[in-house]
Amino acid sequence: MHWKLQEIRAAIPAHLFVRDTRRGLAWLGLDLFMAACCWQLALLIDPMFGHSAAVQRLTPFGAEAARWSCWLAYWWFQGLVFTGIWVIGHECGHGAFSPSQWICNCIGFIVHSLLLTPYFSWRISHHRHHYNHASMERDEVYVPKTRNDLGIPEEGEGKIDYEEYFGDTPIYTLFMLLRQQLLAFPAYLLYNVSGQKHYPRWTNHFDPNSVLFTKEQRNEVLISNAGILAAAVLLHRACLTWGVWTVVKYYGIPWLCVTHWFIMITYLHHTDPALPHYRQPQWNFQRGAAATMDRDFLGWMGRFFLHDVAHYHVIHHFFPKMPFYHGAEATKYLRAFIGEHYYYSDKPVFKALWESYNRCQFVEDKGDILFYRDRSGKAACRPAEKYRTNGSDRLL
Repeated sequence: MHWKLQEIRAAIPAHLFVRDTRRGLAWLGLDLFMAACCWQLALLIDPMFGHSAAVQRLTPFGAEAARWSCWLAYWWFQGLVFTGIWVIGHECGHGAFSPSQWICNCIGFIVHSLLLTPYFSWRISHHRHHYNHASMERDEVYVPKTRNDLGIPEEGEGKIDYEEYFGDTPIYTLFMLLRQQLLAFPAYLLYNVSGQKHYPRWTNHFDPNSVLFTKEQRNEVLISNAGILAAAVLLHRACLTWGVWTVVKYYGIPWLCVTHWFIMITYLHHTDPALPHYRQPQWNFQRGAAATMDRDFLGWMGRFFLHDVAHYHVIHHFFPKMPFYHGAEATKYLRAFIGEHYYYSDKPVFKALWESYNRCQFVEDKGDILFYRDRSGKAACRPAEKYRTNGSDRLL
């Protein structure tokens, strides 16, 4: 990619970079209103289907089936609404919610703390991810494992039994995928899972002395920790008042859905056999920003509830301060300008998740432009011939 960032920006109309505080507040207000409506409707579920009239009309089994169907619907939609609120906090972290950094930080801190995300600590590492996306040496998250990391010999050193390294049963693979979907974000915050491997062992987002932060950022980390502690106290009080199972039903399971949707969205943005990763000297910001993929995520529900966060992610990597509500129009201009460097997939997202999880296993130790290899050691793409090194980038 030979264009300068200023040239790419110039191809997009200036009004699409304008941040409107009132418009952002309107979206946040709508999200909070929908969350309150979902909660109010959920309060009716158990009394409605536990009533003798409902049991008589539907039979005990039918009433119980209807009750659990309604809870599943609540968890689905409240999980989407909560994720949309998290996305608003993400907008705040980038300064895209409002021209006022004070407004961004206040709203972002509150909504992320209520969703158990350390706002300032996450914002710091997330900015570094944006500045270094797709860099093998400096990216902060979704850094691919290498052949050497997995202990796999190089091609040409004899026959390699890839089954020995990746021969998991589909059931075990599904279990590991579910573990990723539910636990990966807390694991990243607590243990730097999927982050840079050269960081110290106990790197995390809660230690103000962590390698992730500078001394000047220490107070921001402590404020983030205070927000999480306050949220934990509120949840503890709620459990004492209404009971643990009630809190799990109304808040805990939707929160797990946030973790699932957030990890699924970001994983599919950054993990695909067609997406390159770079080592120096081939990496630059423009190449890194383009090495992500827009996806048709849950159709209208993804666009409405998730604020287009999955549909228009490429433009977000180029210009993270652009508000989400300009993403669709801005992407048209970006796509026209960068052409074949723009990545998009309309593959059903759960199918894409399964395929990427199985096909994106590792990258080579050698070479400056890298593509994922699958469980058979095969890559779907390879660099242009002038970038190949010692045959390690050949398409198998």
